[in-house]
Amino acid sequence: MEKAKISAKQFFALVVLFEMGSAILVGFPSQLKQDAWIAVILGMVSGIALFFIYYHLFLYYPDLPLTSYVQKIFGKWIGRILAFFYILYFAYIAARVLRDFGELLTTTIYTNTPIFFLMTLLMLSVVYAILKGFEVIARVGELYFGVVYIMAIVGFFLIIFSGLLHLDNLKPILENGWKPVIKTVLKDTLTFPFGEMVVFTMLLPYLKQPKKAKIVCISGMILSGINFTIATIINIATLGVALFARSPYPLLSTISKIELASFIERLDVLFMLYLMIAGFIKVAVFFYAAVIGTTDLFQLKDHRKISFPMGILILLTAMMIAPNYSEHIEEGLRIVPIYLHWPFQIIIPFLLLVVAIIRHKFQQKKAAVSS
Repeated sequence: MEKAKISAKQFFALVVLFEMGSAILVGFPSQLKQDAWIAVILGMVSGIALFFIYYHLFLYYPDLPLTSYVQKIFGKWIGRILAFFYILYFAYIAARVLRDFGELLTTTIYTNTPIFFLMTLLMLSVVYAILKGFEVIARVGELYFGVVYIMAIVGFFLIIFSGLLHLDNLKPILENGWKPVIKTVLKDTLTFPFGEMVVFTMLLPYLKQPKKAKIVCISGMILSGINFTIATIINIATLGVALFARSPYPLLSTISKIELASFIERLDVLFMLYLMIAGFIKVAVFFYAAVIGTTDLFQLKDHRKISFPMGILILLTAMMIAPNYSEHIEEGLRIVPIYLHWPFQIIIPFLLLVVAIIRHKFQQKKAAVSS
């Protein structure tokens, strides 16, 4: 692994920007209509519980990334196969996130620009950052964290003062009961965005103060979950249930309605600026996890040698994922959670922890007998 150490503050900023990332763009559980915010809160709580699995694995192997300790837990051959699939998983999700932001730009601003060109520009900036090292990515996250929050606070108060909020749109609460909410949590909000914290199993060894790993990550998840919940409530209260359910980018639709004092309007640029920052961070984190996973698995000397080829692979994958936006979203929200997120975020980590606990207890008994 790269010889890099990240402060707790930088790691916290990365977690928050990563979690909010594309969730603020396409992660709203709009099928629940006025109950969407409940699913977000329950997803956050479930995601924090899931993170404790990743954290306990980190406690057993504090100096190793996931691709290394999976080999120690499951054995060399099975471990190497699983490590390889995790690398593919991280690269594939990086491609999906890249496509999310490419589709946004071609749909809203650069309507006459080829999506391949826009995604290439974003990928080149990510590759450049990874060539410079993980510390540079962390510093970018720390630098823009304050910028993002200033924009969010300004936007929040402008929406309030514009008189756009109609809290009656949040009623009736739980009109169809708990069943659709729980179903959405298990299929959607648990895995996206909160379950995506699995990628940080590759990055926790870089934390300068390992004892702060739990508080840093959980507080980052809570803050991003609160932000996501507030954004969901604002969207429903501003747009109404019908428009919220059918809008491809609800928060963009909400911000576009801001009009104050006859001259403060067209603030879409704030949202686009935030998304470029968050999109860069999210793609970079998944991309970097795939790069160092490959470096670790194949015992390469320098991760920078494979950064550019990996970038080309992710870019081409993003282009080939789906022929259009509708199929891309359909695949991302209905197929990926069940067949990719659940195995890689929940099932395999749970099995890893169970086997690690058994191995640890066996080694303790063996040490006690030998002594």
